Amino acid sequence: MIESVAFVKFSGSGNDFICIDARDGHLADVLDSPRAGRMAASLCRRGRSVGADGVIFATHPEIEGVSDIAARFFEPDGSEAELCGNGTACFVYWVAANGWAGDGEIKILTPAGVVRGYRADGQYVRVCIPDPEQMQCGLSVEAAGRTWACDFVITGVPHAITYVDDVDAVDVARFGPALRRHECFAPRGANANFVQVLAVGSIAVRTFEFGVEAETLSCGTGSASAAILTTLREDWPAEYRQGRQPVLVRARSGDVLKVWFTADDGGAIRDVCLETTVRRVYAGRLDGDHLAAALAGPAGGEPAG
Repeated sequence: MIESVAFVKFSGSGNDFICIDARDGHLADVLDSPRAGRMAASLCRRGRSVGADGVIFATHPEIEGVSDIAARFFEPDGSEAELCGNGTACFVYWVAANGWAGDGEIKILTPAGVVRGYRADGQYVRVCIPDPEQMQCGLSVEAAGRTWACDFVITGVPHAITYVDDVDAVDVARFGPALRRHECFAPRGANANFVQVLAVGSIAVRTFEFGVEAETLSCGTGSASAAILTTLREDWPAEYRQGRQPVLVRARSGDVLKVWFTADDGGAIRDVCLETTVRRVYAGRLDGDHLAAALAGPAGGEPAG
């Protein structure tokens, strides 16, 4: 039986995460089994445990020399995600604060590839994510009794972007699940992002996240996806498309994220970087009895939100 496990809680622009150091191998048996998902689902349940939008484990990279450290991301439903933008920013802050990597840029091995990050000005942390894939623009999607003009892209995880006049008026609890599970995005589905253009180079975004299965206060990869696709859709000036000026993204939390990217002449997107505010909330230890119950519980269960 595991007696206790230390953790640190972080918030990245409203996304909150439980970070656990598993580099010494004491959780190897858990991470190599379905119990990791059960543990994450239980710990993320608000009111019954710590409560969070996800759990991140720090581990040693399986391949030496490609990164400083590795990260594994688990959703509140117990599923494992390839990447999480705000979660990675929190992870970078944590790694840097503990001196687990050298000064400056930190390279993190994730299931989506190697992600680079460093602490920027103030509370901002910058993470640079793998190049987007499978971009589709101009989709027409029938969902929840409405026709939605959507774009789609995978920025580590899949995102559907739809455009609205007033993001604050959108019934995300109703429309989010319909878009998230739409057959157009089968078999996995997609995070559903509702985007309002505020001005040139500025948008507001609300996201219904899969894995959480609810609206979250922010989504890093969703913000990056929305910034890229809105810039192309609106044909904003070259400084936004050539990485000289960030697109500003107002999250539901009220925080403003910054997104840089480069669009080449052939339409490919590269050099995608996101800055998000990170706050260390608290540190603690998970009690052994609570952990035993978490590890024995079902992989899914009640939603965390």
